[in-house]
Amino acid sequence: MDRPISRRDFLDGVATAVTCAAVPAPSPPARTLPRARPPAESQESRHPASAQGLRGDTPDAVAVPHALRDGRFWRHAGTPEPTGERYDLVVVGAGISGVTAAYTWTRRHPGARVLVLDNHDDIGGQARRNEFHPAGRRGPLVAHGGSGALYAPRAWSPEGRELLAELGVVPGRQHDTGLYPGLGMHEAVFCDRETFGRDRLVVLRPGRATAEWAAELPIAERARQDLVMLFDHAPDWFPGLPDDHKKRLLAGLTYQGFLRDVCRVHPDAVRFCQTMPSATWAYGADALGALDAWALSGPFAYPGFAGLGLAAEPSPYNSPRVAERRASGQADVYCFPEGNQALVRMMVGRMVPGFAADPSMEHITTTAFDHAALDRAGNRVRVRLSSPVVLVRNDGPPGTATGATVGYFDGARVRTVRAGGVVMACWHSVIPYVVDDLPAAQKEAMRRAVRMPVVHATAQLRDWRAWRDAGVHRVRFTGAYWAGAELAAPVSLGAYRCPATPGEPITAHLVHTPATPGTAPGDAAVAGRRALAGTPYGALEFGVREQLARLLGPWGFDPARDVEGLTVNRWGHGFSPAYARPWDAFHPGGPAPAETARRRFGRIAIAGSDAVPGADADAAVSAACRAVRDLEAPS
Repeated sequence: MDRPISRRDFLDGVATAVTCAAVPAPSPPARTLPRARPPAESQESRHPASAQGLRGDTPDAVAVPHALRDGRFWRHAGTPEPTGERYDLVVVGAGISGVTAAYTWTRRHPGARVLVLDNHDDIGGQARRNEFHPAGRRGPLVAHGGSGALYAPRAWSPEGRELLAELGVVPGRQHDTGLYPGLGMHEAVFCDRETFGRDRLVVLRPGRATAEWAAELPIAERARQDLVMLFDHAPDWFPGLPDDHKKRLLAGLTYQGFLRDVCRVHPDAVRFCQTMPSATWAYGADALGALDAWALSGPFAYPGFAGLGLAAEPSPYNSPRVAERRASGQADVYCFPEGNQALVRMMVGRMVPGFAADPSMEHITTTAFDHAALDRAGNRVRVRLSSPVVLVRNDGPPGTATGATVGYFDGARVRTVRAGGVVMACWHSVIPYVVDDLPAAQKEAMRRAVRMPVVHATAQLRDWRAWRDAGVHRVRFTGAYWAGAELAAPVSLGAYRCPATPGEPITAHLVHTPATPGTAPGDAAVAGRRALAGTPYGALEFGVREQLARLLGPWGFDPARDVEGLTVNRWGHGFSPAYARPWDAFHPGGPAPAETARRRFGRIAIAGSDAVPGADADAAVSAACRAVRDLEAPS
């Protein structure tokens, strides 16, 4: 029992030889598909963002949580050893919600001692920064590896808007929305051979007639006619019914079901629309709610609703945040080249002396960082990475406890610290294994949280001439392994300048969503995670290069020459909505598992984006602020 163990003792038993069938299995010829160059080891240790290869939920990051889940951890872990450290607050999770909880606590309680623990080797959770250093560029090329944009910031909660104002974040002015269109580059759909038997790129230029681009699709003629109807003159499918009744009907349908059973369009038209939500929600039209599809509809997305005449006001039948975005008239807003990890760095830079030279919005992307400062003795706020938490318990009965004990695995043994209060800002599905004496009803509610697996690949390209010549900057695939590919959002901030000419190096972002269409979401999530665990990095890299070659090869793209670096961020538990799930019909006044799951338990409060329906950055912030208030309230 007292034998020290390593994370390797806890790796899943999934056979690593298994690869996902959707990824081409043959090894690529060395001439055409060489491996990306890994960064220097010393550079990785100084800057986690510069590390290439497999990142995110790596085997080391998830080994201990999986061992807890499987009941293997405590058989070998030995007796926990106290560190002697005492904190006013311990936060479990260094993502947006966890760091917001720590930041809010320090603002409300100056002088408090706070410890943040996380199982990953970098801060931010799924808000990841990926960094490359191409030859000839002044300064690094920065991209995101997960949470890339603020989701409709005008529709954020008061707590979320207050945090942005506190950090000096002004959404929108950094994003040059005219760069790509000014070069004749637009969104497109790639009808792939996996779906329609052959590859065909169709550019969706604004103002282009539906009948014109639909004629280029490799689908049945009847399907082309149906798409023209859906986009241009969809009828009122529920004539005579009031707005609320129509929304209730849509709330009981998936978007796929709406197209198939209400609109009765050709199967090719249904297949064409299947991946419309994939890159954003990590599942397809078979799981996205029809009412949510209406709320997200646009010139080239989610057709079929125009004739219904639905009011734009938020409805209780929509998934939270979706109707709010429609009512606000605002889509995702890109503020930082590295995505939303910048918010985390700005907060940590204000709390931890020596971490960031300048944590202001204008300089957060280019300022110097010292990761060694995160857990420096003597700092009032400390962040301890690669330290998965394995136990949290109240010191005494929950109703009268005045403190708690937190245990984490340091790579060799379990160490414990004392806390006046604890904020759990991690996945809800893992909390029942960490807080062992949590009430049964609360554990059951937390186990209902479903987060879909998703993979974000960031490729550093030598240039983007082929994209310019193809006339595209963002492409949706109808059924290939990677559901979408796009050039980095053109965001310049402070001294950081985005690539502005096609001859410059740039990053491209690809998204893979392994959930199997037609499978119940919970089962699809489990199957997707198993597929990811059994897919070696080499197969993922080959898939990126092969699919980009299919997309851009006709315009001179050569993956051997043009892909100069690659980082693959694997997230087994992605950031799709957890409790308010779009595939479930929402019934006002019905049971709310999220409310049960986020109840305070003694000196333990619950945060994380799972705790507030929406699962976006604003939900994470709102959950953190609520958890802080819970701990401040009398028992």
